[in-house]
Amino acid sequence: MPDIALPSAVSTTQEAEIAAALGARSIVLVGMMGAGKSTIGRRLSARLGLPFLDADAEIEQAHRLPIPDIFEKYGEPYFRDGEVRVIARLLDNGPAVIATGGGAVMRDETRERIRTKAVSIWLKVDTDVIMRRVKRRSDRPLLQTADPEATVERLVKEREPLYGQADVTIWSRDVPHDKIVDECLEALYEKLRDGRATQGDDSLGAAP
Repeated sequence: MPDIALPSAVSTTQEAEIAAALGARSIVLVGMMGAGKSTIGRRLSARLGLPFLDADAEIEQAHRLPIPDIFEKYGEPYFRDGEVRVIARLLDNGPAVIATGGGAVMRDETRERIRTKAVSIWLKVDTDVIMRRVKRRSDRPLLQTADPEATVERLVKEREPLYGQADVTIWSRDVPHDKIVDECLEALYEKLRDGRATQGDDSLGAAP
């Protein structure tokens, strides 16, 4: 489906309030490969005036190798150890919008850091959508199997309970990207406003 720009349902005032309410916290996108974390993350960062950071790209830059080569040369455990360190560094340098790799949430320490230093968004996506989006790509090391669809189904089953711990869940589907971004912003606005109210601070969304 072509990515047609739609009128935003979120005002620039609300966007500014979201960015202010984050303070030093980042927004972290979690979810399966093909969920659109990088695409949505870039647009979300532009709307909020925050840097966009891609954890996988940071790992590739540090190693001067693409991720499939890191998997092949060093193995997945080595990659996951590096992923923990990279995400910790990115969170320490917030605020930003950070896209994580699909398996990042499997590490307890990463989930805890995200919980304490970020507001997290799970871009939830159906298996058939994942397969349609990634089938033409050869840069997914975990899909280099005899039955990629079965592998995706297994990974979804393993990871969804952990993705479900995110602060906000947004369905990633085949609609214009700006619609998904608007839904992320609306959910963030509500989440941060509820958090302020719980803490006795109603400044987010307060009348001028």
